Amino acid sequence: MKSPRTFEEQTECIVEALLSDLLGEDEGTAFHSLETDSSAESCTGCTPSPCSLSAVLELQLSAGAEASSTFDSVIIASHLRRLGDEYNEDLERPAQRIIAEVAKGKVEEFGVMVDSLSKSWSSLNPELGYERAFLAVSVKLLVYLSRKVPAVARQIQLVELINGNREVRGYIETRGGWENFGN
Repeated sequence: MKSPRTFEEQTECIVEALLSDLLGEDEGTAFHSLETDSSAESCTGCTPSPCSLSAVLELQLSAGAEASSTFDSVIIASHLRRLGDEYNEDLERPAQRIIAEVAKGKVEEFGVMVDSLSKSWSSLNPELGYERAFLAVSVKLLVYLSRKVPAVARQIQLVELINGNREVRGYIETRGGWENFGN
C-alpha cells in the first residue's frame, strides 16, 4: 500500500530530518544519526515539528496497513547527504553571497545559487544530470551554511525549492518517489 503522504509532506519530513541532524536539534525523539542510518531504525521517520507531527501520528495510526511502506525521512536525508558529499567545489564565495542576501531578507538567493552551481556542475559532468546535481549542491550548500551560520540554515526554504522544481520532482517521482531515493 502506498504511503498516505504527499510528495510535499515527504519532502518536508526529509528536510526537517536533515536540518535537525545538521543543527544538532534533538527534541526527545528516537532518531538515529544520519551517519548511522543503516544500523538503526527511526521511530517514525519524521521530526516532531508542528507541520510534521500530524504526519507522525498518521503514520502511527496506519502502521498496521502501512507495514510495507519504505519511507524513512532519516535514511533518505542520509542518502541526500551522501549525494551532497559528491560535490567538492569551494563554497565559501557562494555561501558569503547567500548570507549577505539572506541578511537583506532575500532568501531566494539560495535557490538562485543552487540552480547556477547545479547547471555548471552538471554541464561538466553530463552523466550526473541536472536533477542529481541540484540535490547534491543544495544539500552540500545547506550543510556548509549550517556550519558557518546556523541561523541562516533555518531560513533557507529548501522544501519549497525542491517541491517547486519540476525537473527535480519529476526525477524523484519517475524513480518511485522518495521511498526509492538512493536505491
